[in-house]
Amino acid sequence: LGLNNSMMYAVILLGAVPSIANGLVAGIDQIPPLFLRAGRTMGATGLRGAWHIMMPASLPGYLAGLKQGWAFSWRSLMAAEIIASSPDLGVGLGQLLENGRNNASMSQVFLAIFLILLVGIAIDLLIFSPLERRVLRSRGLLARS
Repeated sequence: LGLNNSMMYAVILLGAVPSIANGLVAGIDQIPPLFLRAGRTMGATGLRGAWHIMMPASLPGYLAGLKQGWAFSWRSLMAAEIIASSPDLGVGLGQLLENGRNNASMSQVFLAIFLILLVGIAIDLLIFSPLERRVLRSRGLLARS
């Protein structure tokens, strides 16, 4: 794909898609058979059953897959930035980490590691944790506080 944004997107997708798909499959596998039978009894078969029964019931697993997929894609982005260093792509945290390593600047390396960690924690706390709490609470899987 060359050293361009398309390569970055491909690496990120290759890192994220398997985890997201695995989360969705795990979520579907954990659907109680009673839900599926009840849905069929009420006429939810085929696409309607998938949309109204399977997708909502598998949402906690899918959300866990999204969370894991984001973590993998974040690491993949750092790896892609380290592998594909080009002035056209700009300077990201992975490039900052690689520059610190090349310049033997441990302070720059630790700064890059700290910033990568900070972004990861911030995304988890600001996006995934509230979403996960909301989904689990709406399904009665988390105590109301």
